[in-house]
Amino acid sequence: MSEKVVVALDAMGGDYAPVETVKGAVEAVTEHPEIKVILVGKETEIQSELAKYTYKKENIEIVHASEIIDMGEVPTKAIREKKDSSLVVAMNLVREDKADAVVSAGSTGAILVGGQLVVGRIKGIKRPALAPFLPSEKGFSLLIDCGANVDARPEHLVQFAQMGSVYFENVMGKKNPTVGIVNIGTEEEKGNQLVKETYPMLRDCPDINFIGSVEAREIVRGGADILVCEAFVGNVILKFFEGVALTFLGCIKKGLMSSIRTKLGAVLVKPALKGLIKTFDVSSQGGAPLLGLKGLVVKAHGNSKSKEVKTAICQCITFKENSINEKIKEMVQK
Repeated sequence: MSEKVVVALDAMGGDYAPVETVKGAVEAVTEHPEIKVILVGKETEIQSELAKYTYKKENIEIVHASEIIDMGEVPTKAIREKKDSSLVVAMNLVREDKADAVVSAGSTGAILVGGQLVVGRIKGIKRPALAPFLPSEKGFSLLIDCGANVDARPEHLVQFAQMGSVYFENVMGKKNPTVGIVNIGTEEEKGNQLVKETYPMLRDCPDINFIGSVEAREIVRGGADILVCEAFVGNVILKFFEGVALTFLGCIKKGLMSSIRTKLGAVLVKPALKGLIKTFDVSSQGGAPLLGLKGLVVKAHGNSKSKEVKTAICQCITFKENSINEKIKEMVQK
């Protein structure tokens, strides 16, 4: 790649900021020299953390922002009033084409509001949507939407499916990815009013490979490449998946450490166990992009450590290399 991918990182966003955000930025530019990270936040605190590391100075820049948006603040009020917050300043860098993307582990509500008010929606996009990858038996499925639109309409879900298909095809390299709507049964007549109204619209949409309804138990089996739902259902699926994965892996570890015999057995199964842990690691694909905006906005988990921050930054390379936003714009204009 001839030019650098410039990522504005909300250095003050997240439970472990700025310690883990700065560390993640250093790890990202060390692993991928084609990335430049602009650390946005309180300059003295950021400089103090950067002093711990060795890195190429030209790959990291600091932009001072005096304010922080806390998790408990009202998103719209915070975005409008805290103009010098690390999140708003970072988003303005994207809006002004000084950065290709913004990554934040801060308040989800503020990121969603800021994405629309500061970065802005692509013309023709009715609602942006958060789209994380979920591990499955077949690899990964894209869950869209998982947090941006609790009260969505059928036409919104159809557009989610279209954007998700563009994103999945270009990031995962799979042509004509399958699309399913999350439902309580596989029959077309099943579901609530939203699902019933959306189903025929998805079926008749020429831009997607719609395969019908996907029940919850089929999600982890890779029932569809793109899982379409409104944010209430999507967020429940995401949080439940995270909780089950952590509990399941915790129980395995506890069981293996319960006696001398199981500890000996643990030595033998350790390689396989590492693979299992990696399979169910929701954070392994980075953050969730907010699809449908003029610039890339990536929401990382609030409790992200440096590894997750680094991965969220690095996923911006693929997004830019594959011109995801340009392809979504083309899709809308058809």
